[in-house]
Amino acid sequence: MNVSTGFDKFRDAYSFLGSAYPPVVEVSAQQPLIPWLSDGQLALALPVVAYWAFSMVFHTIDTWHLAEKFRIHPSEEVQTRNRVSRKEVLSEVLLQHVIQSVTGAAMLYFDPQPSTGFEKRAMWDWRHSLPAWVPSSVIFLWYSYGMSLLKVFVGFCIIDSWQYWLHRLMHTNKTLYRLYHSRHHRLYVPYAYGALYNSPTEGFLLDTLGTGIAAIVTGLTHREQALLFTFATLKTVDDHCGYALPWDPFQWLFPNNAVYHDIHHQQFGIKTNFAQPFFTLWDKVCGTKFHGFEQYEKAQRRITIDKYKEFLQEREAEKQARISKGFGSKKEN
Repeated sequence: MNVSTGFDKFRDAYSFLGSAYPPVVEVSAQQPLIPWLSDGQLALALPVVAYWAFSMVFHTIDTWHLAEKFRIHPSEEVQTRNRVSRKEVLSEVLLQHVIQSVTGAAMLYFDPQPSTGFEKRAMWDWRHSLPAWVPSSVIFLWYSYGMSLLKVFVGFCIIDSWQYWLHRLMHTNKTLYRLYHSRHHRLYVPYAYGALYNSPTEGFLLDTLGTGIAAIVTGLTHREQALLFTFATLKTVDDHCGYALPWDPFQWLFPNNAVYHDIHHQQFGIKTNFAQPFFTLWDKVCGTKFHGFEQYEKAQRRITIDKYKEFLQEREAEKQARISKGFGSKKEN
């Protein structure tokens, strides 16, 4: 298909907007994207499949040592510094997915059957209520795709706000930290499939409830939910992957990346970098972004692996110097 043919087909798709007569509305049940799976069920299943598929990519990189240059921490630190076994992490994450799926299925039960057949009439009404200088192509694209993308973006912002403030509360309230959030911080050296390693209560409140509220507030369709939930899942896995890969789109698109979140998992940064999973706005506005790294970031939009490793080496050298100085003072006494 050449360019002119493709353009003609696109123009034909919204040609009805120029008619003086409104399109006939024939509402019917919307056919699912996958014949044997409803779109609502797809929105529940796809994030879980994406979580494990994406995690296994990083697990393969881990196992075969395929990207050691871009690894944030040496592989041996996974065993020496973490306070939880991989088996326990695996079982906890599986439990999280069960809770997530059961909650989603309960919400899905009360959702109405998706319908279609009214879209052309809605676009035609827009065309005849908007000024003539608004192109019909823009109306068609905005109604067909733009509104969905805007709703998903608003969902990003709601999830970010929900998780920032609840995550921050889990750190500032000692009881909540001890009972719930401390479990996640047994992973000083995060890895991909440990992204959802939380206590069940925290996992429900932070992840399941947060994304559910975003979907309800924005009025997402099941297909839009599938997009939002799956994208948020992939981003969360990527934030905990343990690598700063230069070809990773999540890490060059978002300043809140694996290195940014790794700082939060270290003892020196545990009271900072609460923002997750997309943006760093709340950390900047509330002054909770980790300070002392500015000279390593320089004019870059995000933290890079080389600068972060340089920073970690200098901190370790300073730590060892303090230990040696303290030991020397004891010997003199």
